[in-house]
Formats: sequence, C-alpha cells, structure tokens
Amino acid sequence: MPKLKTNSGSKKRFALTGTGKIKRKHAFKSHILTKKTKKQKRNLTHTGLVANADINNIKKLLCLK
Repeated sequence: MPKLKTNSGSKKRFALTGTGKIKRKHAFKSHILTKKTKKQKRNLTHTGLVANADINNIKKLLCLK
C-alpha cells in the first residue's frame, strides 16, 4: 500500500499537544477588527482544542489514524 499524504492545509492549521490532543486557532481574528471589542479580540487570540466530534476527521487529514 502506498504512503498516505498529509493534507497540506491541515498541517498548517493544527498542531498536536504532548498529550495527543489537537490544538487549533480561533476564527474571526484576521480582518474587520474595528467593530469587535477588545475583549472579543483578546479571547480570540488564545488557542483552543478541536471538538470531540471533529477529532477523527482531522486525524485522518493529518494521517494520524
């Protein structure tokens, strides 16, 4: 069987933590920032974790499963 290729877009967007969880960035932080509050922008800065419902799909894209 041939080697699996990692999805290029996914490898740029997701990172694995030490415990095997998948980190992601928040959306809505790239443009049209003037109408968003400071608190909103500050909270979007921090990374989040991928939801349990999406983990299997993302692991397939990253060739981890």
